[in-house]
Amino acid sequence: MQALMALVAGLLFGIGLIVSGMTNPSKILAFLDLAGDWDPSLACVMVGAILVGLIPFNLAKKRQTALLGDPMRLPNSRQIDRRLVLGSLTFGLGWGLAGYCPGPALVSLASYGIKPVIFTAAMLAGMALYEILEGLRSRP
Repeated sequence: MQALMALVAGLLFGIGLIVSGMTNPSKILAFLDLAGDWDPSLACVMVGAILVGLIPFNLAKKRQTALLGDPMRLPNSRQIDRRLVLGSLTFGLGWGLAGYCPGPALVSLASYGIKPVIFTAAMLAGMALYEILEGLRSRP
């Protein structure tokens, strides 16, 4: 059942990205181009997602288990540290250079274009590098 729900959630997310045009890197780059022909549609999509998510997240805070029975695992840290800032900057730099973030890049793989393939390969390489560095960091 959990795999089915993950599939349904992923499909809804992907369809939302496609319908809103967020799989188009030029639309993202136009949002980031404050000095040029700025496109506010990404901000509208973000605000809409936040508004839709407010109710379920507030309800989730009051629960001990998720709807499918797993323990509720919501983030509880509010600390802004060096790793968070550096990770955010790195994410933003990659997003600004490529016009993709992970979700839209994965959805864009279905377009069979080379750009989402290159971005996804680089993203996976970065994730692997992170795992390697974390493994080295956690050694005594």
